[in-house]
Amino acid sequence: MRSMLFLPGDNEKKIGKGAGFAADALVLDLEDSVVVDRKPLARELSRAYLDANPPAGREKKILARINPLHSGWTLDDLAAIVGGAPDAVLLPKYRLPENVTLLDNWLTALEVRDGVAPGTVKIMVIGTETAQGVLNLAGLTGISDRLSHIMWGEYDLGADIGAQDQFLEDGSWDDLYRMARSMCLAAAVSAGVDAINTMHGDYKDPDGLRRKAEAARKAGFTGMPAIHPDQCAIINEAFSVGAKELDWSRRVIQAFADNPTEGTVGLDGIMLDLPHLTQARKIVARAEAQGVA
Repeated sequence: MRSMLFLPGDNEKKIGKGAGFAADALVLDLEDSVVVDRKPLARELSRAYLDANPPAGREKKILARINPLHSGWTLDDLAAIVGGAPDAVLLPKYRLPENVTLLDNWLTALEVRDGVAPGTVKIMVIGTETAQGVLNLAGLTGISDRLSHIMWGEYDLGADIGAQDQFLEDGSWDDLYRMARSMCLAAAVSAGVDAINTMHGDYKDPDGLRRKAEAARKAGFTGMPAIHPDQCAIINEAFSVGAKELDWSRRVIQAFADNPTEGTVGLDGIMLDLPHLTQARKIVARAEAQGVA
């Protein structure tokens, strides 16, 4: 899941075009892009889209961003959409590990009610939208078998702490945001799930998007949200395993296979040890998941 395109849940026209976009996953948004009075409509349209695209025939993953637990609307969101078997729900404004436990329990009950196979609906936690959430990212390790991804984002975090800008004068992230980004990566690895990068807000800046996506891939992130269809192809390219990278990884794996009693091996004049083998296996596995291998 390299690219995730957010679509306003109350916009039937935009949702209807979703299948034609290049995104690996579509996110039906019930939260920030939908005003309060239109949230019932967003639930209705999102469920209709899920019903029209059942899991067995989906060409793209379909996710839903629900409203945060403190909003009072979360259970209404889940009651409306779980029967449509979304691939995952995005939990925004994460604060405590108990948030995920509660969401897991609600999903379990609603899956039973609606005849959805247990564990079908996964959970993606947007983990850095509150200062409390940043400090509690470690609590996501082992919290739920449903946990599939942890995403980081800076805009809501800035609002939570009252920051005027997330960047320093030289254009780099200010300290808190750099820490949140790093902790998201560490938390995802600790929990054994994928880390998702933050969005690029300027959809008319393809070069900036490409730089941000490529930097995120190098850092260890596996995907990135899109707020405009034009961003999807750039994101997909940045997070795809390239032919040279895949070939090298396979050669690394083969080199260790040819020397099963050695902890270090040489390849093209480079000395490799077990961390190189671990990385090579991850790259091959990701290429297979992307259909590249």
